[in-house]
Amino acid sequence: MKKTTLFASSLCMTVAMTLTPVDQAFAKDRIVFGGGPAGGTFQVVANAIQTYKPVKAIEEFKVKAQSSAGSVENLRKVNSGRSDFGVVYSGHVYLGRNGLMKNDTKKYDQVMAVSFLYGAPAQLVVRKGSGIKSVKDLVGKKVGVGNAGSGAFANCEVFFTHMGVWDKIERNAMGYNDAAAAFGNNQLDAFWLFTAFPSGAVIMAAQTNEIELVDVGADAQSSGFYDKFPYFGKLSVPAGTYKGVDSDTASFQDSALWVANAGVSDDVVYKLLSTIYTDEGLAHMVSQKKTFKAMSVATGIDGIVTPMHPGAIKFWKEKGVL
Repeated sequence: MKKTTLFASSLCMTVAMTLTPVDQAFAKDRIVFGGGPAGGTFQVVANAIQTYKPVKAIEEFKVKAQSSAGSVENLRKVNSGRSDFGVVYSGHVYLGRNGLMKNDTKKYDQVMAVSFLYGAPAQLVVRKGSGIKSVKDLVGKKVGVGNAGSGAFANCEVFFTHMGVWDKIERNAMGYNDAAAAFGNNQLDAFWLFTAFPSGAVIMAAQTNEIELVDVGADAQSSGFYDKFPYFGKLSVPAGTYKGVDSDTASFQDSALWVANAGVSDDVVYKLLSTIYTDEGLAHMVSQKKTFKAMSVATGIDGIVTPMHPGAIKFWKEKGVL
């Protein structure tokens, strides 16, 4: 038995020594980063981190970006451990942790914040001259409301229900690019987004139609929305962000957060933060999408109202922002 054990040990050592660099790359721990649907900023986050050369050069693990329906699906996948990391809106992390998700009392307490990424505002696109000036004007209209399982869909349901129109519109659950295409083909009267601006899908829509943005900020203010849902913040989409939209449009936003499963190694979280939150790493993120100008060491813990991962706590304490 002893000889057999020694032989097996020797064989394992021989195999390990003959592994090529490619074999060794495949032997790395696989870290899944949940992104989002095509046309959305969540997927850009995951792809940007996966493709950054210093991340690819990390010896201990390999990051794999994985598409998803968006915020709510990422919340559930990260909580269960099917994804190690993901992008989730701060509001959903908060609601999920406290068992307050719509029709879902489960407590998603394995999802821990890593960092603030950017603010994601509501955007409601209509045709110029449509007469749709308020969410209340959507009654009886065909509206793209985001992918089922996405943060866009969930926040649309929250806001439209609050405004009393959710059950009075013809809802079309679809991703941003599909909604822009349907809007361009006159199959939708309006479509909703909950993502950073400028959105490629809205730019696409503005190429085929003259568009307007509905002043959802005014609707939110007059209806008491901010009092009921205090994790939403006010902002405006600046004039000129989209072709033909020549004035600022008031809106509201949630914070898109990088989150991790509680079981992810502190070292993995710390290593990734240390790689991305450098001058070079942040410049890489901005090169992938201008939205990521919001990312910085100074804003690293903005919008976080739930517990942070220990690896992130270590990093942000060292940076002096926690």
